Amino acid sequence: MKLYVVGIGPGELDQITPAAMAAMEESDVIAGYTVYIDLVRERLAGKTFLTTPMKQEVDRCRMAIEEAVKGKTVSMICSGDAGVYGMAGLIYELSQQYPPIEITVIPGITAAMSGAAVLGAPLIHDFAVISLSDLLTPLDKIMNRVSLAAQGDFVLCFYNPASKKRADYLQRACELILQHRSPDTPCGWVRNIGREGQEAKTMTLAELCHEQVDMFTTVFVGNSQTKLIDGKLVTPRGYKNV
Repeated sequence: MKLYVVGIGPGELDQITPAAMAAMEESDVIAGYTVYIDLVRERLAGKTFLTTPMKQEVDRCRMAIEEAVKGKTVSMICSGDAGVYGMAGLIYELSQQYPPIEITVIPGITAAMSGAAVLGAPLIHDFAVISLSDLLTPLDKIMNRVSLAAQGDFVLCFYNPASKKRADYLQRACELILQHRSPDTPCGWVRNIGREGQEAKTMTLAELCHEQVDMFTTVFVGNSQTKLIDGKLVTPRGYKNV
């Protein structure tokens, strides 16, 4: 009766940690969102796979828990890190409704880290990660967090910056940030991080307001000290004599 909640990072095999791969190889059942299962299915032939589409996270977690209760070893996989906008919290919440099972969270490389590495070194100092998806959080609360983080001069990392129904959310966030930060603040985005078709771009905060992004894009907004060095975003830590 063992359930692993596994972060698989961006999804490419060379960015899945050995601990994550070992947990999946040990498991009888691999559960997850269909897109993420497809990333590992070929490597894990012979396993039982359980999938649900987007917006069925509760059902997906219940399926995984119920398989573990039956005595199987299960891996619930998540992109990035299982504890950063992943399924780890929901698994713990739902597990209270079932007989006790052993739950182990296996960390992975979240988009903030992998995207930052593509752009350079924007997260060297204090930063805030904020999802612009209002599916589970009211929009006014999200934008209040954006405004407060901008006031605090945090580097900002936005997950889920836009969708067809949320086409202007990033623009609205940028307008709030511009109340506290220069229009020339260096920014950048990375799309399909660590996967086929990866793209990256740097721009100013003023230009970011008009960028076309989607759910597969992670956006970075520098703080008052962030600069471009050879085309890379770098936030100084403040070391002397540099």
